[in-house]
Amino acid sequence: MPTFVDPKVCDSCSSLDVPQCVHICPNDLMVLHQETRKGFNQEPEMCSECFACVKMCPQEAIEVRGYADFVPLGAYLKPHRTDSDITWDVRFRDGRELNFTFPVRTTPVGSTEPYKDFPEPGPQDAAGQGLAGESIWLGVDNLSTMQS
Repeated sequence: MPTFVDPKVCDSCSSLDVPQCVHICPNDLMVLHQETRKGFNQEPEMCSECFACVKMCPQEAIEVRGYADFVPLGAYLKPHRTDSDITWDVRFRDGRELNFTFPVRTTPVGSTEPYKDFPEPGPQDAAGQGLAGESIWLGVDNLSTMQS
């Protein structure tokens, strides 16, 4: 079963402009239902089951089956997320339940410095072929360029 938004649980991400499932879906399959203002999967057969919407939903309103390579077909998955981890509840067809918790962050929320160690860009950087910080992350002083 591809992702399915339970309309009884979904609150349309009431504190935001658009439901998070609509915002995060990499294939634009989750769309906004015009009457209910809730997200729904418009083409379930095209869903790649990437679980992005499942992990983003603050109300835990999206249901999904597990992949057969880590849980048997017919198992039910439900994520519960916090700022530091995600717990997956797995309910099997025979009624057994297991929980798995994984960290989702390596730093506390709001503590990252995305441009730390990046040099201040200058006008000459716009003319070059490199990306911001590329030479730093590749461990070289200068990137090679094509000679004309």
